[in-house]
Amino acid sequence: MKIEIENVNVPGQVTRVDAVKYEDMKQALLKVLPKKAPGYTFDEIKTAVKPLLPEATFPGGKACGWWAKTVQLDLEAKGVLQRTDAKPLRWFQN
Repeated sequence: MKIEIENVNVPGQVTRVDAVKYEDMKQALLKVLPKKAPGYTFDEIKTAVKPLLPEATFPGGKACGWWAKTVQLDLEAKGVLQRTDAKPLRWFQN
């Protein structure tokens, strides 16, 4: 099954992705990301979500980084996540 997602960097663009992988990554992201700044860098996000992902969906953590970025961009477009202006970029829950 596929779901449609957005990308905060490309307003109006919609992409279809695997719903199970998306939902598994979304749940992991929401478990690890703090609810206030400064938040986590993308490398910290990847490290934190990897042990929370089901082996059946992400065997050996395969494609973890791609899915983390995809879901992060979608949740940011939907206003669920927010990024800081600092370098390196950091994300936290809205």
